[in-house]
Amino acid sequence: MSSSLHDVIQRMSISDGTAIELLRDLVAIPSTSTNEAGAVAFLVDWMSEHGLNARIDSTGNAIGTIGTGSRHIILLGHIDTVPGEIPVRIEDGVLHGRGSVDAKGPLATFACAAVEAARRDASVRITVVGAVGEEHIGSVGAREVATWPAPNLCIIGEPSGWDAICLGYRGSITATYRVRQESRHTAGPGEASAEKVVAYWNVLVAEVQRRNGDQTGFNALMPAIRDMGTRHDGLTDEAWMHIGLRLPPGVDVPGLIEFMTASSEGELEIHGIQEGVRSGKQIPLVPPFLRAIRAQGGTPRFTVKLGTSDMTVVGPVWRCPILAYGPGDASLDHTPEERIVLAEYLRAIDVLTEVLVSL
Repeated sequence: MSSSLHDVIQRMSISDGTAIELLRDLVAIPSTSTNEAGAVAFLVDWMSEHGLNARIDSTGNAIGTIGTGSRHIILLGHIDTVPGEIPVRIEDGVLHGRGSVDAKGPLATFACAAVEAARRDASVRITVVGAVGEEHIGSVGAREVATWPAPNLCIIGEPSGWDAICLGYRGSITATYRVRQESRHTAGPGEASAEKVVAYWNVLVAEVQRRNGDQTGFNALMPAIRDMGTRHDGLTDEAWMHIGLRLPPGVDVPGLIEFMTASSEGELEIHGIQEGVRSGKQIPLVPPFLRAIRAQGGTPRFTVKLGTSDMTVVGPVWRCPILAYGPGDASLDHTPEERIVLAEYLRAIDVLTEVLVSL
């Protein structure tokens, strides 16, 4: 244990020290998408040691269940991170490291709150999931979890800020558009494959603008080029483009796919489709969060996110009350400055514990 971590823990209670150690150790284990096994095994061992019935499922997810009762609450976080090594350290009460915000902070919050709620005899069954593959196309871990019977309630582990709850995420379409043709001289007639790919993109952007009308922000479609390139072997000329489309809830996904396909002179491969999800403020999860945040001295806030999360995987399948919650500043996601304020992490544990007990 580093001296700075030891000093922080000495100033905290035993419960706070345990929570900080869990997060620090979890962040210290690299777990980029498809390489989560070490972190998963660590979390399963920790949950087992703290009273959860814990296991690793066939997809590689960390699963832990605790408590009894007629109501089942799933706390679905993800344990994988994007690439990029950030030295793990604690300075001035702030933990730096890849995944500290997105989303090991929220996941550690889930594990600690589940233990604390069970100790206080919360009359619910709580399942904590550390899902694999959220940062990878397909969200394989959440898709496995979505095959389970729907719970009564679900909370997604993403950084909303300790004093805020997130009610919605946009969905997505991920696709590759590819044009292959016989090689041609650049001075000859016709269009190169790269020009045809660019023309397809321009048509798609114009259609998105038409469909958006006056809509902006969360309620608007947002297209993005994620990667593109060309290849030539002297006989064949090929160009490709990886496309991402962010989808607000309620968008006509079949109609959009039909347009994308009909406008394609080349090959269009759809890799994944996730619907956008937005919950109302009237769902039964909201009042206990508002009370718990106020009890910790906060002023509750509501947010929606422009990106995607596992909420858009399980939400359309389960159709149960669902929202996202977790400590951390989401603007630090995927950045070299990823870090989390430990005091806010501990407040989030207290908030979520009160929510689970009240339910």
